[in-house]
Amino acid sequence: MEPIWAVGLMTGTVLDGNIDVALLRTDGETIERFGAYTLAPYPQAIRDLLEETLTQARAWNFNGDEPAIFAEAEDALTRAQSAAVLDLIGTAGLRPEEIGIIGFHGQSVLHRAPQPGRIGATRQLGNGALMRELTNIPVAYDFRSADIRAGGQGAPLAALYHQALLRMIGATDGNTAVLNLGGVANVTWWDGDDHLVAFDAGPANAPINDFIKHLGLGDMDRNGEMALRGKVDEVRLQRLLTHPYLSAPYPKSLDRFDFLSSMADGLGPEDGAATLTAFTTGAVGKALDILPRRPEKLIVCGGGRHNPAIMAMLQTRARVEAVPAEAVGWRGDAIEAECFALLAVRVLRGLPISFPTTTGAPHPLTGGILAA
Repeated sequence: MEPIWAVGLMTGTVLDGNIDVALLRTDGETIERFGAYTLAPYPQAIRDLLEETLTQARAWNFNGDEPAIFAEAEDALTRAQSAAVLDLIGTAGLRPEEIGIIGFHGQSVLHRAPQPGRIGATRQLGNGALMRELTNIPVAYDFRSADIRAGGQGAPLAALYHQALLRMIGATDGNTAVLNLGGVANVTWWDGDDHLVAFDAGPANAPINDFIKHLGLGDMDRNGEMALRGKVDEVRLQRLLTHPYLSAPYPKSLDRFDFLSSMADGLGPEDGAATLTAFTTGAVGKALDILPRRPEKLIVCGGGRHNPAIMAMLQTRARVEAVPAEAVGWRGDAIEAECFALLAVRVLRGLPISFPTTTGAPHPLTGGILAA
């Protein structure tokens, strides 16, 4: 298949208020060209609606009928993201008919990993049929459900795109891995051959952000300033690092709320931020230890790479060289959206999007729903 223009969309579980929208020219396997990219802010009303939706999703926990707020939030976010797609296409000087497909991840509101004897469950809000109607462009959506139904983790899904990025820079020897720091941290390792491994390493920004929010000190530890001033509670940290998830074999995945800001209860703002940051990076180190070969270098994408405290502690706590995505010519803020552009093309082509070594799928598995 010849490469086509695809639009990818992503809104993370940290609810930073932005819709990530990226254009990518791809055949679903390789990257021909990066296109335009933007962060399209949600109106405050939708941000508030999504915050309440996440709260109600946790109370629901897949038991009984879905909360009524899901339908309201799904309609609102689909309309907002459809408008963001059309704005980006217009800004890039393209017409809707020149776009082959949209990859619409939707908003994750709850994710439950499978357990022995019980398949997992996942819920992303997003009405692909409505987006198809509003944009007049084919839409691939609901990327995770087929994997979950087959017994997989449903996450992480970024491995194929990380592999394409690594191939693009010639990092094919297994000495370089990709770390994404969103609400949750996930790592991708590839040996340059057929061995592609990915899993959720632990929490990333979510507990730190929540800790700061609960104290009424803003939305995040901006520039890692509090963590850099604070002192890590080393005794508490060592206890936290014994959590069984961290040493469990992959495949494995996390919900945004599996590790909470309460891990820092009783600590002041600076020491709490420092301790949570040390836990995030220490958990990454434990993840690297269980890879087929420990990489020497991490290319870091996602919002966490903007936090100097995290980047410094990756060196000291995870014992690895860590560089931001921009250092190798990638667009760190665009990667997740670009990923779903590539995955959408794979859905269009009927190619697998998850594998035994990435999500624990029983075999290479196609997924997603196509609103053509």
